[in-house]
Amino acid sequence: MSAPATQQWLEKLGMSEYAQRFAENDIDTSVLPHLTDENLKELGISLGHRVKLLAAIRQLGETTVEPTATPAAKPQDTAERRQVTVMFSDLVGSTALSTRMDPEDLREVISAYQKCVAETVDRFGGFVAKYMGDGVLVYFGYPQAHEDDAERAVRAGLELIAAVTALKTRAPLQTRVGIATGLVVVGDLIGTGSAQEQAVVGETPNVAARLQGIAEPNTVVIAESTRKLLGNLFELEDLGAKEVKGISEPVRAWAALRPSTVESRFEALRTATTPLVGRDEEIELLMRRWAQAKAGDGCVVLIAGEPGIGKSRIAETLQERLSAEPHTRLRFFCSPYHQDSALYPAIAQLERAAGFRREDSPEQRLDKLEAVLSQSTNDLNEAVPLLSDLLPITADRYPALNLTPQKRKEKTLQALVAQAEGLAVRHPVLMIFEDVHWSDPTTRELLDLLIERAPAAPLLVIITFRPEFTPPWAGRSHVTLLSLNRLPPRQRAEMIAHMIGGKALPKEIAAQIIDRTDGVPLFIEELTKTVVESGVLTDLSDHFTVAGPVPPLAIPTSLNASLLARLDRLAPARDVAQIGAALGRQFSHELISAVHRCRSSRSMTPSRNW
Repeated sequence: MSAPATQQWLEKLGMSEYAQRFAENDIDTSVLPHLTDENLKELGISLGHRVKLLAAIRQLGETTVEPTATPAAKPQDTAERRQVTVMFSDLVGSTALSTRMDPEDLREVISAYQKCVAETVDRFGGFVAKYMGDGVLVYFGYPQAHEDDAERAVRAGLELIAAVTALKTRAPLQTRVGIATGLVVVGDLIGTGSAQEQAVVGETPNVAARLQGIAEPNTVVIAESTRKLLGNLFELEDLGAKEVKGISEPVRAWAALRPSTVESRFEALRTATTPLVGRDEEIELLMRRWAQAKAGDGCVVLIAGEPGIGKSRIAETLQERLSAEPHTRLRFFCSPYHQDSALYPAIAQLERAAGFRREDSPEQRLDKLEAVLSQSTNDLNEAVPLLSDLLPITADRYPALNLTPQKRKEKTLQALVAQAEGLAVRHPVLMIFEDVHWSDPTTRELLDLLIERAPAAPLLVIITFRPEFTPPWAGRSHVTLLSLNRLPPRQRAEMIAHMIGGKALPKEIAAQIIDRTDGVPLFIEELTKTVVESGVLTDLSDHFTVAGPVPPLAIPTSLNASLLARLDRLAPARDVAQIGAALGRQFSHELISAVHRCRSSRSMTPSRNW
């Protein structure tokens, strides 16, 4: 049935007035069976007509099925257990709005609010699971997991409050947000027909909903489960334990106020202070390159490695080694949330170096910027206008630069490199660019220019990134590529010993940690910490013991999102990986083929044991 046929169908029902709306929204017969009451409400259709239309749609489906047709396949239930961060957002005062606004006007307001929520959470990788009138249910971690889903949810909540407040609607709007993290069963099919949906089952959605209920207007309230995953990334206010309906125990709640001013994600999220293990050769190489740079022969070291392998830890150790030497340190941090923001790492570094505060006036900020730049140059007439434009600060004290956008960008990049070169005249400079796999294109242009000019100055530039990033600078004579490997079993055991103060763990538990962490230092730290805090061990001064059989070690909450993100990226092989996880760490091709009911072994290597 085409669009005209849809119009004829509406005419038969005596509802031809909706034909234009259906056409404008591309609703034809293929869409009709999937329409819900909420969809029809968004089209501005009255309650009585919505009921009639839904009944007619059901009848249409019954009359178009041939008697001999094969019954439709039952939708596959793909429920799975996974960690999800759940957000509930609610429009404050919607009941009061409904009493004083025309229904059409109220619909316009709620639609604007829902659109604002959808656009905001989408920017942070969230998934709008359901609209419930003036409330919105959002998942972070399903259907696509990210290693930082808890952080994404809180950032989305804070930005949502600002975005809703700024909406231009018939009435000023406020919202409140509740967020909780936990293990759930997600993907269960509930309901039938057009009302069928994939639900999240577990305590986490209830906690998020209740926290939203106790939140003040324009406030984000998070559960303790979420707070534990945030480290020091946000400024939080402890709201104490709250009695909430439907939850047996009091729920510890926190208000998320704003992102913190901590420079490094590594420092903000770090939970252990384990000495660096197994990286002596890498540190020695960096120290040799530093000596080379101090002698005036600038160089670059590229540090590549998977998440948790120790890239930031190595950079931090180098800084500790150089703390007693006269030098200037410049740190630049790329962010997964600012990959489209030109020169974000350089802007943030300038703001930190200048010591900007939220309450500073434009004049105070300009004074601070001048003080920072005067350390590297005596001529501020071009540097200040160029760099103040990045922050942005109005530099009325200086003559305006009449430049084309392309020329302005070129001169801005040159000014940033000149700042590093000017500082290097006084002392050798250590420049660290972290997580360049998240860098924006203009930052990469800055790195191109910096790396080109590095050999002529006492500069050591360190650039860290993950394997998916291909650095265009490798192969140059003054550039060294350092790829970090996983730790062998002996060094894993050494890390564990450092974490527990040299005490001996039961052999079975130590063996599980060594085996299951696969030599990734972050995994070793987090799994060891989880075991020690779990209560299964008894501390006997110089060693630990465990009573009874040794239980299988659970994945730490802090690693769940990271591992899920890796698993989700496997795409078609994901279900095979899940079956393998159930079978154990080693199994034959024949076994997994039988379980998976594979008829072909094209996608698997028969000789490999997992």
